[in-house]
Amino acid sequence: MLAVHALRSNRQQAPTSSPQQTDVGRVCMDDRRPTTFPDVRPSLPLHRNRSEPPAVRLSPRAVSWLQVSPLALILLLFFILPTALFVVVSFFDYDRTGIYPAFIFDNYRDLLASPATLRLYASTLKFAVIVWTITLFLGFNIAYFLIFHVRSGAIRVVLFLLCVVPFLTSAIIRTIAWIPFLGRNGAFNQALIGLQLTSRPLDFLLFSDFAVIVAYVHLYTVLMIGPIANSLAKIDPSLLEAARDAGASRWQTMINVVIPLSKTGIALGSILVVTQVMGDYFVVRQMSGGQSASIVSALSTEIQAMQYPPAAANAMVLVVVVAIMVTFMMRVVDVRKELVK
Repeated sequence: MLAVHALRSNRQQAPTSSPQQTDVGRVCMDDRRPTTFPDVRPSLPLHRNRSEPPAVRLSPRAVSWLQVSPLALILLLFFILPTALFVVVSFFDYDRTGIYPAFIFDNYRDLLASPATLRLYASTLKFAVIVWTITLFLGFNIAYFLIFHVRSGAIRVVLFLLCVVPFLTSAIIRTIAWIPFLGRNGAFNQALIGLQLTSRPLDFLLFSDFAVIVAYVHLYTVLMIGPIANSLAKIDPSLLEAARDAGASRWQTMINVVIPLSKTGIALGSILVVTQVMGDYFVVRQMSGGQSASIVSALSTEIQAMQYPPAAANAMVLVVVVAIMVTFMMRVVDVRKELVK
């Protein structure tokens, strides 16, 4: 009985015999001495450090606005503000001594009622249509050859570089380089005479509409090759094989498969070429020898004569015409929808 009572008293005193063990850690008793293990539970701070600023969370809409803000600022400074200035000046009055703030429509009325303006727009549109047709034919065929007939990727890159390398030089230099080549005593006329294809030099090769078109085609064909090649590269070759297996000829495959799938590149290349031709005046002035004119050349003449209000009105009319042409092209092909695919 005494042994049982002593054992019960020891069990009751065991939890209170070492009250400091819970602070130090767990205690394991062996035959000789206790071994203490520290408490390894992480100590979490009860309060957040007040010196750290709270994290700023932006909505997706705000992030999108921040991403487009640099480009929007550039467009505002270098496009919207100058265009607004042109619009304001186009309504001003002027004489030989200066310009005067006013709000008159005389500049637009004189511009649109002048037969010379109609001739200039007709000449510019003629160059734009002819150059667009030739560059589209050349650009599409070159891009088709590079994508579907050149199997080696390295050779394809080399051929692309050969198309691009001449454009690393200035467009002015490449335009002027045609003058000694197409002149009466130029290399082309001398070659024709040497081959006995003609007995006299051909005069229409230089300082004519032909020379203007040749220079335009040389300058802007690469602008048609790039977008069309990008669209053709996205065409699955199995579609062409399926068309051939279905009995379609090459022409039918081209009309029903290749051209519809490459319309985005055709539209982008057309926009680039047409806008460049409509806004150029150096090629027309140099290659035509002053025999042909364009809208921008007339605008340049007005600026040199310090007739700024009619020049601003001419510029705004040109912007509207080009915008209408671009809008029509984008209506035919929804470029934004096609690029998202």
